[in-house]
Amino acid sequence: MAGMDDLRIRAATPSDLGSVLALWEKAAEGTSISDDPDGVARLIARDPGALLLAERQGALAGTVIAGFDGWRCHLYRLAMHPDHRRRGVASALLEAAEDRFAALGGRRGDAMVLDRNDLAHHAWSAAGYLRQPEWSRWIKPLER
Repeated sequence: MAGMDDLRIRAATPSDLGSVLALWEKAAEGTSISDDPDGVARLIARDPGALLLAERQGALAGTVIAGFDGWRCHLYRLAMHPDHRRRGVASALLEAAEDRFAALGGRRGDAMVLDRNDLAHHAWSAAGYLRQPEWSRWIKPLER
């Protein structure tokens, strides 16, 4: 098993779009309306530090989106390549996201996690996140 010293965390660039989308297709549970080149490109252009990538020996091992709107710290798309799970990659990505939030003045992180994704529930719990059962998410696709 590779150590953490060979893990590199960095912000995504437009040249990463293809590899990010390929990882999400392989590793992420479910899809989002924004899981396409245009959606990810808009994220990177709008907030260049939000999409964090974990690389090990040049290969994409995982991602997390750490978005901050000036009020709340939102976490999305914590996704690990199956070959890199249970090796500290998610923990390193979440630590980098939390550092980003702290630097921006954020006070609390929230994560979007599918109810049926038990593997993710364990990862989020291990990182110290608690499920907040009194809230429901309401959505409306914006098609224009």
